[in-house]
Amino acid sequence: MKPFMDENFLLSTDTAKTLYHTCAENLPILDYHCHVSPREIAENRTFSNIAEVWLGGDHYKWRAMRSCGVDERYITGDAADYEKFLAYATVMPKLIGNPLYHWSHLELKRYFDCDLPLSASTADEIWAITGEKLASHDFSVHGILKKSNVEALCTTDDPIDSLEYHRAIKASDLETDVYPAFRPDKGLNCNRKGYTAYIASLAKAAGMKIASLADLKDAYAKRIAFFNENGCRTADHGIDEQIPFAPDATENDVDAIFRAALASDGNVTVADADRFRTYMLRFFGAEYKKYGWIMQIHFGPLRNVNKAAFRVLGPDSGYDVIGGRSSITELAGLLDFLRRSDSLPKTIVYSINPADNAPLAALIGAFQERGEDGLPTLYQGSAWWFNDHIHGMREQLTVYAADSALGFFPGMLTDSRSFLSYPRHEYFRRILCDLVGGWAEDGQIPLDWEMLGDLVSDISYCNVKNLFHI
Repeated sequence: MKPFMDENFLLSTDTAKTLYHTCAENLPILDYHCHVSPREIAENRTFSNIAEVWLGGDHYKWRAMRSCGVDERYITGDAADYEKFLAYATVMPKLIGNPLYHWSHLELKRYFDCDLPLSASTADEIWAITGEKLASHDFSVHGILKKSNVEALCTTDDPIDSLEYHRAIKASDLETDVYPAFRPDKGLNCNRKGYTAYIASLAKAAGMKIASLADLKDAYAKRIAFFNENGCRTADHGIDEQIPFAPDATENDVDAIFRAALASDGNVTVADADRFRTYMLRFFGAEYKKYGWIMQIHFGPLRNVNKAAFRVLGPDSGYDVIGGRSSITELAGLLDFLRRSDSLPKTIVYSINPADNAPLAALIGAFQERGEDGLPTLYQGSAWWFNDHIHGMREQLTVYAADSALGFFPGMLTDSRSFLSYPRHEYFRRILCDLVGGWAEDGQIPLDWEMLGDLVSDISYCNVKNLFHI
């Protein structure tokens, strides 16, 4: 029987062990999509205890705790930090099979040299061990990034952001490169309350008035140029439920829709909103292509399904789910719409629904072209959100290999708000090495160490470095 989470955790063959320990383990991390705070990086935040760094803002953990019957007071309520940590520790044995079980123990092991299984009986000792470590300077945000071997990361930033913290980070002695990422969702969702106020904020950031579609595009063009000047290399679009695809509207039609949304504070039909968003996605695609940015599209979540809880706790609190309707047909139409107008930049697409793995891998193959840098145009991103566990990652990698080109897979990202989440890259790399090593030992592929080593290194690190030029 193997020990729990030893040096060969998740590595079931000798080939997998060799691949991981010689080719993947020590590679730097390039985290090209996450939600950590640039302010906390700039200010080099420190943390008082493990609950602060672990449980604040982590809706994965909140959802898991609710699933174990924990009272909301110990999740997002006013309980003391220790009480919240104890509640999480107490339910940990119930979370076997959940990726949180492995992630939490990897974080304890890698950051705190703690091999204790997390439970109610070990909570006090782990609280003391982690508290002592967190009190040292090595466990400021900068120290954590260095300890994690993070070479570069991309935050997620609204177009109205001043990027002052990114400039402060660049002027600091932090060894990790931190880049902004452009996230224009609020300006695209023209059928939501608060739209008028948001456009006013965008106008202020751009230093101009916005009264028409032409004004809106000019404002966004200015903000994109500003982000580019501050090192931005990617834009991310979070699209709820299904991809919008309604290409029948003229520019005059879209201008009328935008003016109506502005005047009514988002009181336009879903159909008109889809016409507006389709048009604007083409505009954004052309802008991104001009600057050589990578467009990322995350689609499919059904948001805030528990409306009563949403009214109390707001968004990103653990009440989003996998949308049941595929958007592959609409995405195919949108990609074709962008391609026909020469507005399709290099793009990474993520679906929250695992049923989309094969259709998505097949779809991106229909739009592949060799870029000036010799790289493909489209990519399927790593198993996302409800799928970033052992089964989800193995399944996606297997399907991607069968229907696309595994050697160009863009690797792992944290998609996290926690500075302790970087062992997720280790988790992915171990799963990757186990998959490839198993194929080699089964005789499905040659046991060619140079070929296999290059494959693992490319997927773990080099592909992202070449794609994002970081």
